[in-house]
Amino acid sequence: MRVPFIIPDGGGFVKLDAGWIFRYHGPDNEVMTMQYLCAPMEGVTGDLFRQAQRQTFPAADSYYTPFLSPTANRTFSPRELREIEPAHNAGIHVVPQLMGHCAEDFLWMAGRLADMGYDEVNFNLGCPSNTVTAKKKGAGLLTEPDLLRRFFDAVFAACPLPVSVKTRLGKATAETFPALLELYNDYPICELIVHPRVQADQYHGHPDLDMFAYALAHSRAPVCYNGDLFDAPAVRAFQARFPTVERAMLGRGLAANPSLIGQLRTGAVPTTAQFQAFHDRLYAATHARIPDRRALLFRMKEAWRYLGCSFADAERPLRRIRKAQDLAEYESAVRQLFASCPVREDAGYFV
Repeated sequence: MRVPFIIPDGGGFVKLDAGWIFRYHGPDNEVMTMQYLCAPMEGVTGDLFRQAQRQTFPAADSYYTPFLSPTANRTFSPRELREIEPAHNAGIHVVPQLMGHCAEDFLWMAGRLADMGYDEVNFNLGCPSNTVTAKKKGAGLLTEPDLLRRFFDAVFAACPLPVSVKTRLGKATAETFPALLELYNDYPICELIVHPRVQADQYHGHPDLDMFAYALAHSRAPVCYNGDLFDAPAVRAFQARFPTVERAMLGRGLAANPSLIGQLRTGAVPTTAQFQAFHDRLYAATHARIPDRRALLFRMKEAWRYLGCSFADAERPLRRIRKAQDLAEYESAVRQLFASCPVREDAGYFV
């Protein structure tokens, strides 16, 4: 079934002679040529990260929640409720990301989210986890075109919200992507977020920028890029190669350097004091939510897996953070890092 390609009311997508394109107007009504989105990273870029980031640094234009899984029991899990609670997302634009293959369950959850005031949902076709793909979810649906088409037929016939899609290129080879893109072009996807790796790559190797260029040239929906934009130089190099791309999703780079968006817009290198303010907000909020010492330390150590990349000469305090067994040890190690380790000029994620 071919569905008419329409623009959702109030959206930022406008039709030009060349096709559909995203336009964002800044505070003085100037046209901004690039929007930056915060990628969904389970256990890393949840609601506490989002609030700490936007309270300390220039905010992302949109934040995507770690995926929600609509099921036949038609309830939200406690974790999902925390992610979508409007009070937890005050002052920012948040897009819930959904994952599954049952259209009826998807439509139920999209309806509930619409009732809560959300204006878009994102469908996850990119998660490469083997435990997810084995259930024909995430990137596991990319090898099931008939199932995917039936899903889209039902969803786009009845969904109360615009639907964007985050996709990989395929399961084992990018040669299947042109056919997959033809399928996407049959539906009114409001935005196609392309992570140009296949599922088998997981997060190894380099994104296939030639195939991203193919998506940019042939997608009927506006295209957003996602993949390995780890620091400001990487983003600028990408923009130089693809000057017409107006939306980029930042994941590990923003988790490592929460000031990355402000750095891209102003050129200002973040300071240690700013990083400390961010950390203290995140730590206090996480401590209030997770009173259990072990769980709290695990969550903060996961945050430092990324934040630690943005500091020079930080091996010793980062080792102390990783080995901390109680909060006093953790807090002492963090103070040592902020007191002795400068922020790198190229702050961001590195493998």
